[in-house]
Amino acid sequence: MTDLEQLLKEFRNWELSDFLVQLVQFISWMAFILLVSWLIQKGITRTVSDNTMRYRARKAVRFGGYFLILMLALITITARVQYFSVAIGLISAGIAFALQEVVLSFAGWIAIFTTNMYKPGDRIELNKVRGDVIDIGLTKTTLMEIGEWVGSDNYSGRIVQVSNGAVFKGPVHNYSSDFPFVWDEINLPVTYSSDIRQARQLINDVAQANLIEYANYSKEHWKRMVRKYLIENANVEPTLTMKLTDNWVEFNLRYVVDYKRRRTTRDKLFTDILEAVDKTNGKVALASATIAITGLPDVRVDLRQQP
Repeated sequence: MTDLEQLLKEFRNWELSDFLVQLVQFISWMAFILLVSWLIQKGITRTVSDNTMRYRARKAVRFGGYFLILMLALITITARVQYFSVAIGLISAGIAFALQEVVLSFAGWIAIFTTNMYKPGDRIELNKVRGDVIDIGLTKTTLMEIGEWVGSDNYSGRIVQVSNGAVFKGPVHNYSSDFPFVWDEINLPVTYSSDIRQARQLINDVAQANLIEYANYSKEHWKRMVRKYLIENANVEPTLTMKLTDNWVEFNLRYVVDYKRRRTTRDKLFTDILEAVDKTNGKVALASATIAITGLPDVRVDLRQQP
């Protein structure tokens, strides 16, 4: 064996041993980072009582650990720190080209958390999917779906994952962020022969009895909205308006309600109004559509018994 071949063999052996040392160091540091991350998450679970803050803190620690491991891997691969920025640039360019949707989703995740666009527990509509947020991942938001084949605001039973990149592609409807109330309305047809003043009064009485609590709570939330945004003060009290139609007098009751109690509130209003109408002994009557028959063809009926 020549001196050159011996030198190359020793160089290969040295490279192999150096690689093994770096690999052991990388695995050791990775295990250390994961252990520290796990201990911090355990501490957060024991000390933080608020569900939202605990969820966010655990997520931040977990992703921080993953980021440190990624940086450690890059440093280990490049071997020299002076080549680190070049490696980062090349890797970033490759990722941006090959994984455009993933990068957009990750950017959406950053936007969601930094701007408080929505958080777990909020009811939102994202990419035409409506539901309650149950998890926010690096690339996808998980929703418990509402609607579709199920009426009103009930769960459909499906869990839907929507790309975080959807926050850049369309509107994000949040039902519960700064103002956890929505405006709703019901229409009540009353016959022209009814006592209209009494009808208006009984509807107002039922509205005050069922909706005044929502109005009081929503006033405080709306004041915060006015201080935070460039928005005018709104009337959150129940309002009743009347419209004359060809068939009946139509009352429209508009009110503020908790976004999760729209259906139950409607049921309570209709039930109480119907009971109040029954107690008027016919002075107030709810109207219904009628059909007037102006003519019928001649009909002959033979009542003779057939043999």
